[in-house]
Amino acid sequence: MNTLEKIVKHKAIEVNDRKSLYPTQLLERSIYFSSPAVSLKKYLLREDKNGIIAEIKRKSPSKGMINKYISIEKTSIGYMQAGASALSVLTDSYFFGGSSEDLTIARKFNYCPILRKDFIIDEYQIIESRSIGADAILLIAAILTEQQILRFTDLAHQLGLEVLLELHDREELGKIPEKVDVVGINNRNLKTMRIDMSQSTDLINLIPSHIVKISESGIDNVETLLRLKEEGFNGFLIGSYFMEHPKPEEACKEFISLLNKHNKLQEA
Repeated sequence: MNTLEKIVKHKAIEVNDRKSLYPTQLLERSIYFSSPAVSLKKYLLREDKNGIIAEIKRKSPSKGMINKYISIEKTSIGYMQAGASALSVLTDSYFFGGSSEDLTIARKFNYCPILRKDFIIDEYQIIESRSIGADAILLIAAILTEQQILRFTDLAHQLGLEVLLELHDREELGKIPEKVDVVGINNRNLKTMRIDMSQSTDLINLIPSHIVKISESGIDNVETLLRLKEEGFNGFLIGSYFMEHPKPEEACKEFISLLNKHNKLQEA
């Protein structure tokens, strides 16, 4: 059983437990359930932004513990002050050390779009995402059928959420629904956990040109981001590179500062 299969198997048990503890009727009472969501897609396309989705995660199956003692409040605010376009918050507990509470804390202190990063396999998790303050959800093509993606996307839109569909290979291109908001290409093989940046460059031209696209994983320098931007990417999800720093928000600030300096030189 590979890492992805282990995660999905554990997630199914976890979701069933959460259903009994927090029924949907309770989730729908949340103050966030009917509040307006912020568009991830629009923020990625804003000319005054850089397309960076700054991620918060304490650990991962590939790296183990990354940053155990971060402050969600300080890190999320710092990311926004640094100039990130959006936040991504890992809410998986067992494999990534996150929680739904992490996202709700980030929501409390930030006005930007927040992506719930988790392994969604059930409609319940989409309702839950709305209740904890998310603006967008991640759907992973590798663990969902085409029918599930369509059904989950429809439900997300009904609830006011946007959808980021994550792809890993050519076989998943046929799962892209017309209604999708953003498509992400993950450079990490979720079966082996290895990074291969050619994933992004190989797949981007096979995705319809009108779709907003982001590249995920393995971005650890400004030069890589600029190359991906030239290829046609609108957004760039950066997690481990920031989180490996004792103060992730400072790493984000430095990264964006270097990016802004490059952009100014290009304009001069």
